[in-house]
Amino acid sequence: MNLAPVIARVFLCALFLIFAVIKVMHLDQTIASMAKVGAPFPTLFAVVAIAIEGPLALLLLLGVCFRPLALFFAAYTLVTGFIGHAYWSVPPEQYMAMFTHFYKNVAIAGGFLALYAVGPGQLGVFRLSK
Repeated sequence: MNLAPVIARVFLCALFLIFAVIKVMHLDQTIASMAKVGAPFPTLFAVVAIAIEGPLALLLLLGVCFRPLALFFAAYTLVTGFIGHAYWSVPPEQYMAMFTHFYKNVAIAGGFLALYAVGPGQLGVFRLSK
């Protein structure tokens, strides 16, 4: 039994589930962060981010609509990298941190694309989209 896709799925989804909980627990800071990066409706963007990173990550973890959600999370991670970690437009003292965060997002998106390619693996509550 090849557990690599399952382990990758757990690792990637855990990241989003943890951050969804943090966003909920610190909603005011989440909204302020959305405003800081220029989101036009920071409260709405915060709620949408929580909805994506919580319930949708849980569905992906369980294997529901796996391939479409894997593609969605790859795109979501790239978009949030461009919005939240625009290293090319920050002051020099923030450059390396934002550079690092941006390329971590790129790597995470690559992980989602790899999962899309191999599928959910052998363990999953729902295997609707092999």
